[in-house]
Amino acid sequence: MDENITVLKEIGLTLYEAKAYITLTSLISSNATEISRKSGIPRSKIYDVLNGLIEKKYIDIEEGRPITYNVKSPVEVLTLEKERLNSKIDDTVTRLTNIYENGMSQVQAPIWRIYGVDKIINKELEIINRAKHSINMRIGFLFEGEGEALVKAFKKRRNLNVNILSAPTCYINNETFNIIEFFKNNNILVHKADIPFVKVLICDSKEMMHTYTKFSEDTRTVLPETAIGIWNKYEDISRNYDERFLNQLSKIKNKKKNIT
Repeated sequence: MDENITVLKEIGLTLYEAKAYITLTSLISSNATEISRKSGIPRSKIYDVLNGLIEKKYIDIEEGRPITYNVKSPVEVLTLEKERLNSKIDDTVTRLTNIYENGMSQVQAPIWRIYGVDKIINKELEIINRAKHSINMRIGFLFEGEGEALVKAFKKRRNLNVNILSAPTCYINNETFNIIEFFKNNNILVHKADIPFVKVLICDSKEMMHTYTKFSEDTRTVLPETAIGIWNKYEDISRNYDERFLNQLSKIKNKKKNIT
């Protein structure tokens, strides 16, 4: 019960409200006297506690003598709380990201090195999340779990124009990973291309991420501990790379048309 109380307090209930709600989930329906006795909440405070739960829509009442308090399903009330919190977090992310991006625009030399696979993937997801129009990627390799993270991010931003040029396969943990097949199976548009062992993500022709890593000499598997990302917010450079990407994409599409 202690863990349940902790969670309920974290999402906004008082200690007594948490105890009363947990108690009522086992009683289902009861009066104030019984709820007070079972929960250990002082009789002098139980009505204020129960009124607080009514206001927060965790329970409702049935008029009578005495008044009966009916618990609402935890699935119902906690799902609503989860949606409310997610909405508040999303709003906060939007506000703070605007502040962050405004601060970044004031930096005189907008190029940063990023070390570590987790930080590189998180930066890619951050860029995708704030993209307004397009994400273009050249993929010569993927880190473990990166493909799944990218697909999840793309599916959340279905309004984006996403184009991927990719090598057919790479090696992760000494096993072959079929990049083309993976993205196609997840309904992400991808085109096979001759891509070296590098990864480039371009956002709205305004910013980009270059990612490099070393590979084992025997199987050419990714060595994640050597990974480094170069995050570049020079628009002229990003625009130049995007134009080259779109030219290569156009040639590949035209070649496919001629074949068919």
